[in-house]
Amino acid sequence: WPAKDEWDFEYLGMTNHPFIKANYPHHEGIWGWQDAADQVVVMVRNIRRSMVEYHDILWDIGYAKTWDEATLNLQNLYSAPPPKEDFLAWRDLRVMDEVHWYGWFIDYWMEGGLMRDIFTHKITTEEHWNMLMMPTVYTKAELDYDLVVGKQVVTPTYDPHCTNGEISSGCEPVAVISAERLRDYIEGPAETTKIAEVLMNNDKISKYLIDREAWDCIWDE
Repeated sequence: WPAKDEWDFEYLGMTNHPFIKANYPHHEGIWGWQDAADQVVVMVRNIRRSMVEYHDILWDIGYAKTWDEATLNLQNLYSAPPPKEDFLAWRDLRVMDEVHWYGWFIDYWMEGGLMRDIFTHKITTEEHWNMLMMPTVYTKAELDYDLVVGKQVVTPTYDPHCTNGEISSGCEPVAVISAERLRDYIEGPAETTKIAEVLMNNDKISKYLIDREAWDCIWDE
């Protein structure tokens, strides 16, 4: 496959895959690709569908907490839909927190790695950020912004992964892609053109692309 998951980079080793699928800094993600990335493209999907699909995958892998646990259950992915009652129980327990995580994930990339709190979305300290990066170590109560940061004056701080140049073009995305538009026969061609133009501007990939005149043929043929 042309895309490789961030966890596979971390646990299976570095390769020259042209695309990296990443959830970082969400708790399901990890900065596993070291400094191999050149640029960022953010793919955003309607949050209502995202929450359903996210739970479907969690259910498939038995709500795994580690890469090893998830790997053992990979054969179950997309094999059967979860029972409705399982989704509703997860939704009632988790979904509002996950809404905050989702918005925080988007903010992180759109602001080039600016450190913010997950639940208040306030700019936060490096100490608090480092705690947020360990959600299985600290409880939500222990991560409370007022408890950890309080009333101190916070200087905007950026994730060292971004400030240290581990993505050569920076953490701010060069394009934002709508998953819904990408699947739409009316808006899809323009959305795929956005992706193609990003790739055309990358010297490592551009020489492998089909001619511009053929880009729309995937929608017609």
